Amino acid sequence: MPTYKKNISYKNRGMFLERIINETNTYYLSKDIAVIYKKPTPIKVLNVSFRSKQTTLIDKAVFSETSTLDYNGIYKGKYIEFDAKECKNKTSFPLSNIKLHQITHIRNIIRHGGIVFLIIFMNNKFYLFDGKDLIDFIDTTTRKSIPYEIIQNKGHIITEGYIPRLDYIKVVNNIYFKEIR
Repeated sequence: MPTYKKNISYKNRGMFLERIINETNTYYLSKDIAVIYKKPTPIKVLNVSFRSKQTTLIDKAVFSETSTLDYNGIYKGKYIEFDAKECKNKTSFPLSNIKLHQITHIRNIIRHGGIVFLIIFMNNKFYLFDGKDLIDFIDTTTRKSIPYEIIQNKGHIITEGYIPRLDYIKVVNNIYFKEIR
């Protein structure tokens, strides 16, 4: 019996979550609630084609440096930074989804008093998983993934709505400012 190799593409993984977070951040900015932006991925342009005076095409580029987390900004006078992660695994969140330089960066933000977390979309639910809980898990276990039960117990559900689409600031208030918006 022939075996078939399954082609797995990770090209657009995370685009759903990124899109709704971007919509939410636009809403927060328009209502003067928070100033949070998606950080561009740093690239080094290697080759450019000039199509016309108005149009330039980047033919070839490479990542110029490692990126930190996806989003950063300010809310109620506090620096805030977070990463958006989609997880298809139903039973655990693989730590391989978080690079070593990102873990170091999360540690630095915590040490300097900033707010840092992951927004994880898993099992059709959105969770805000605090950076301190992530670091605590990494420091106290040898596991290569966070069991879903821990994400359910330590994570905070972010409800999906209409406007804003994913009101994570409401959860940020409950965790970091002990109030409800």
